[in-house]
Amino acid sequence: MPSRGYFPDFLTPAEAAGGLECGIEAVLATPRRRLRTELGLLSARGPLSHWARQLADGEASSLHLLGRALREYHASVLEPGWRDIASRIEGDRRHRTETQCRLGTEEMLRSFAPVLRWQSPVLSADYPVDRDVHLEGRGLLLVPSYFCRHTPVALLDEALCPVLVYPLDHRVWEPDLENYAGVALADLVGSSRAAVLEVVGEVSGGNTGQLARRVGLLLSSTSQHLAVLRRSGLVASTREGNSVLHEVTPLGSALLRRCL
Repeated sequence: MPSRGYFPDFLTPAEAAGGLECGIEAVLATPRRRLRTELGLLSARGPLSHWARQLADGEASSLHLLGRALREYHASVLEPGWRDIASRIEGDRRHRTETQCRLGTEEMLRSFAPVLRWQSPVLSADYPVDRDVHLEGRGLLLVPSYFCRHTPVALLDEALCPVLVYPLDHRVWEPDLENYAGVALADLVGSSRAAVLEVVGEVSGGNTGQLARRVGLLLSSTSQHLAVLRRSGLVASTREGNSVLHEVTPLGSALLRRCL
């Protein structure tokens, strides 16, 4: 993979929204013709290795090696920092969603400035090449990226669902714990409440009963601790049917990183 420029679209499948294994399975199921076409474009920047040429031919051994490499890379490089990555991405997503709900889609699109510039009906971005993408009635999937820097990234194949990956603004989602400590931490004194916060961070989207069982507290006690954490801005709760689901906020994740 080059440090910049074109990279094959098949390595970022839409199916990855279902999780790591769904994404890897989609990569390994890429039709041979597409492998050959996209890796052929990559070869324009320089000769492919023997292994990459085998991958372009769809050889089973090369596909197996690719799947193993993706899993091992995730486990060794991404997973150790996944709590921080996920909390920052969620913070960005929540900010855009709240802006859209309160002020509308156009104001949400303007919130990406200066990385993206909205002037109806065109969304513009700095890009290494001069390129126009016409949606033609299709939606645009906006994806915040922890690792994307400087300029957004788009898929090359315009037959695919339009996707624009944009750089996460790391400055926005770094909570100021020094100024916050005196406000929220006073409510967190005590091992039980700290344990509840830790479990919420581990079981994102868990309901009150699940969290109570994990912590080993009564349901009523767990509910009370969650109420304090919610008021302190460390946990967010949403009702789904008869259950209330809880997830740690970016501020809560930052507090856990500092304390654990």
